Amino acid sequence: MILTTSAWPDGGQIPAKHTQAGDQISPAFKWTNVPAGTRSFVFNMLDPDVAIQRGTEPQPHWIVWNIPATATGLPEGVKAGAELPDGSRQISASGPQYRGPGAAATGPLHHYTFEVYALDIPVDVAPSAATTPIAAALETRAAVMKAMQGHVLGKAVYVGLFHRPK
Repeated sequence: MILTTSAWPDGGQIPAKHTQAGDQISPAFKWTNVPAGTRSFVFNMLDPDVAIQRGTEPQPHWIVWNIPATATGLPEGVKAGAELPDGSRQISASGPQYRGPGAAATGPLHHYTFEVYALDIPVDVAPSAATTPIAAALETRAAVMKAMQGHVLGKAVYVGLFHRPK
């Protein structure tokens, strides 16, 4: 599989409009070369640098799951809401919505990782009812990743760099 966005080059800097320093508009992504037998997709955005710095799991910036097999990407500006019109679901550390990069200006650029997985099953996991958005996002992502085990047909990754302007 191949994952692309026209918003920045792979490994390049993420424009402010897609970050917490800007408007937090989700970027458009496209995926191609989808494996035969794909029945759904999972899109996972994370900041592995937070995990390295804090010795924790990667920050769950945004996960969208149960995306229909007919999808060829995500549009720019995905609306907030636990369930999207096509039946897919979303959650982030900010709730049921996109959460853009927000690395502090005092540190190094963070490597935000965008992953898309093609699965041979739908992943109809309910969002966690944890009392805080971050806990709900962590629990939900763990449940989605567990449900995916043994069902991944393909994966593609795209990287963007960001830290807040000084």
